[in-house]
Amino acid sequence: MTAAVSAPTDTVSGDRVVRFARAERWLHWSNASLFLLLLATGMTLYVPALSRLVGRRVLVKDIHVYSGLLLPVPLLLAYAGHWRQSVRRDVRRLSRWSVDDRRWLTSLGRRGKHRMGKFNAGQKLNAIFVAGCIPVMLATGIIMRWFDPFPLAWRTGATFVHDWFALALLVVIFGHIGKALAEPISMHAMAKGTVPAGHAERQHPRWWSELQQTQGPSGQERTKP
Repeated sequence: MTAAVSAPTDTVSGDRVVRFARAERWLHWSNASLFLLLLATGMTLYVPALSRLVGRRVLVKDIHVYSGLLLPVPLLLAYAGHWRQSVRRDVRRLSRWSVDDRRWLTSLGRRGKHRMGKFNAGQKLNAIFVAGCIPVMLATGIIMRWFDPFPLAWRTGATFVHDWFALALLVVIFGHIGKALAEPISMHAMAKGTVPAGHAERQHPRWWSELQQTQGPSGQERTKP
């Protein structure tokens, strides 16, 4: 039976573990929707054949610009409410690297005896890169759209950086989608919030150990005597 979506994250509930809280899933899907919209409109503006096919270039450009301006909003909202605890906890996890993470990365994902935490090194790199792209794409996009105050060198540099980061994002995002489609358990975790307890124990043993240390067999959080 799937754990209730309202359960707190990192909670064992029977044979399921709550991996992502509702706020984290909302943040993920909001960002995913915005990035896909930006890639679609950006490619339409950049590729002449697509531009001719779609038409309405001014409308497509406006959608692209204002979708870009919205990029920081989901993260800011995720940090603003009472639900922010789970988001902040996982952001800290994504920013911390262990010896096992480095070994996982150098082995190209062949885990072996590596003890992975809640996120592996590939997931951490993906999150760090995408998060870093948000201010870069926002800043360069603003310079390109409202260019009058900026010197020509800035505009040229902004266009160059914006285009190459967009290409890198295209590769990373479609690689991420392909990886997610190949792993139904991961897709279910981001859609419904939970994974099987056995999966957590096998694939994320360090995280599983953390869960066992903080919770009893029933999934209730242990309290200090």
